[in-house]
Amino acid sequence: MNNVIPSYLSPYVLIGSVATIAAVLFGLHSTLKGAGLPVRERRRVIWSSSALLAAWFFAALLPSWLGFYHGVPSRIPAIQYGLLIPIVTGVILYWRWPMLRRIIALAPQKWIVSVQAYRVLGLIFLILYAGGRLPGAFAWPAGVGDVLVGLLAPVAGIAYTRGWRGSAGLLRAWNLFGIGDLVVAVTTGFLTSPSQLQLLAFDRPNDLISAFPLVMIPVFLVPLSVLLHLASLEKLRQTETRPRVLNTALAGGAF
Repeated sequence: MNNVIPSYLSPYVLIGSVATIAAVLFGLHSTLKGAGLPVRERRRVIWSSSALLAAWFFAALLPSWLGFYHGVPSRIPAIQYGLLIPIVTGVILYWRWPMLRRIIALAPQKWIVSVQAYRVLGLIFLILYAGGRLPGAFAWPAGVGDVLVGLLAPVAGIAYTRGWRGSAGLLRAWNLFGIGDLVVAVTTGFLTSPSQLQLLAFDRPNDLISAFPLVMIPVFLVPLSVLLHLASLEKLRQTETRPRVLNTALAGGAF
C-alpha cells in the first residue's frame, strides 16, 4: 500500500477542523445572543469557549505533529489517550462548570445536531481507500458511516425543531447511530493499525490514521462529536423528563 501522505490531506483535515471550530463558536454566539444574555456576559462566555477550543485544538495538534500517536507494530498504541482524555474532561466540565450546563440548556437541539454536518468530512476515508492508502476494513465502515451521519444531521435537527411526529425517536436514533459509527470507526482503526493490538489488514496496514495530519480526526473531531452527541441526548432527556415531573406535581396537587 502507498503510505505517502497526499499533499491535499493536510489542508483538508486542518481547514476542516478549524471550520468546525468556527461553526461551533458561531452557533454558540447566535444561541447566547438569542437568549438575551447581557453583552458583557456573552463576550465572557464566547472568549472562554474560544480559548478552551483553541487550547484543545493545539493540545491535539502538537503531539500529532510530533508523531506521538504514530503506530508501531512492537508497542501498545497511544492514540487512545488523545481520544479518551478530552471526552472525560468534557463530561467533568459539564458537571463542574455551571456555565457549560447553562449553555447547553440554552442551545437549541437544531444547532447541537445540525453542526455535525461536518461529519461528511469522513468521505476522505473512502478517497484514501480508492487511492490504495487505507484498508477497506476501516475505510468502508468509517467513511460510509460518517457521511450518513453528516447528511442526516440537518434532517434530524429540523425534524425535531418542527415537532414532526416521531421526531424525538428519530433524534435519539440518530445520536445512537452516530455514536455507534464512532465506536466502529475507532475499533476498526485500532484493529487495522500497526501495534500489538493489530488483528486485521496485515497486507494493507492502516498507517495513515495514526500519522499527522489524519490522526487529528480521532484525537480532535471524534471526541468533539462524542461530546455533541452526549449533549444532545442529555438535552433530550431533560426535555422528556420535564413534562413527567410537571404532571406528577399537578397530580399531587389535585389531592
